[in-house]
Amino acid sequence: MKETAIDYEAVFQALPGMVALLTSELLYADANEDFQRLSGRTRDQLVGRYIFDVFPENPNDPTATGMRDVRASMLRVVATGERDTMALQRYDVEDPMRPGQWEERYWSPINAPVRGPDGKVEFVLHRVEEVTELIRLRGGAGSDSRARVLEAELYTRARELQEVNDRLRQAHAREREVALALQEAMLPARRQVGNHRAAVRYRPAVGSLNVCGDWYDLIDLVGGNRIGVSVGDVVGHGLAAAGVMGQLRSALSASSRVADGPAQALDVLGRYAHVVDGAESATAVTTFIDFDDRTIAYSSAGHPPPVLVHADGRVEFLDKATDTPLDARPDPIPRPQAATTYADGATLALYTDGLIERRREDIDTGLSRLAESLVRHRTADPETLADAVLLELLPPGGATDDTALIIVRL
Repeated sequence: MKETAIDYEAVFQALPGMVALLTSELLYADANEDFQRLSGRTRDQLVGRYIFDVFPENPNDPTATGMRDVRASMLRVVATGERDTMALQRYDVEDPMRPGQWEERYWSPINAPVRGPDGKVEFVLHRVEEVTELIRLRGGAGSDSRARVLEAELYTRARELQEVNDRLRQAHAREREVALALQEAMLPARRQVGNHRAAVRYRPAVGSLNVCGDWYDLIDLVGGNRIGVSVGDVVGHGLAAAGVMGQLRSALSASSRVADGPAQALDVLGRYAHVVDGAESATAVTTFIDFDDRTIAYSSAGHPPPVLVHADGRVEFLDKATDTPLDARPDPIPRPQAATTYADGATLALYTDGLIERRREDIDTGLSRLAESLVRHRTADPETLADAVLLELLPPGGATDDTALIIVRL
């Protein structure tokens, strides 16, 4: 059989149902004929414009959440590279022929990623089923009674589902507020490391419950011009993870002040984690920085390695003392410890995996991306450097895991 070239543009335009293609910035790149016809917008009115400028939310409905829900779904697709099938949405549309007149509409959307040559999500394929007629009650002579009963049932169930979603969203929002308040109360401020220049950042994951799984700590150590810097990651999210996070952070802070080194501090923390519900598989890495000797001693319990960027731009991953997560062994054994040296002007970065890990991507790719960003901005002050790293490494819509980052100028 002779192969023939396929005109994919013609195929796209002929697809049944409403289909649009948007960039990762949520600008319309194209829309098929059914999308233009059923939305009442021409291709010229769509292409190149931000989706929610074309379809804003109904200002007359204070309970409307369609725009927020669709935006969150699309940004989630861009961030994760995963298809997202949305629940039934009410999303009113302004009549293009009668400005200020809004039509009650119901949609069933699916958002799917379209990757570019580099593997990153370049476009979002937005497929929409118009289900308004199935939801809207229609009376009148000749209407089939069973069909009307079915429509009424669908309408009732859709309303009930929307009410449940609203209640869940409110409950999640309240839990998020409490968790964030707990996060701010338990995580230390920069002033706790004295005069040393450091910057700390915490970014909760996308989603109302994805917060408080990660933690960081910076403390002044007893004896000499030394500080301890650590980060950790608790499995899970929400208030339960926040409680475990607070216990582990406090325990490591206390053990670091009396331990001979970071390995011994993690030994103590591992034994403590063994009796803390919810600490299973938690990871942590801690460093003891001696500013007089210009040395960094470190030990890791299953955590990604800190990055030391020397003043000349050379990158050193502190990965010579990596061991299992905190509660991995029933009978703990002494953890490994290593040390390295540095010169004035070097930069140390500790972080959690939300900064570097992406689905379907090797972790080495994320580590390389982090190292390149740190080298590129190494002459900036720690605050500016931390902001630059987050801007370059986190997806535009936010990561799907919590992210903690500490930058220390040595």
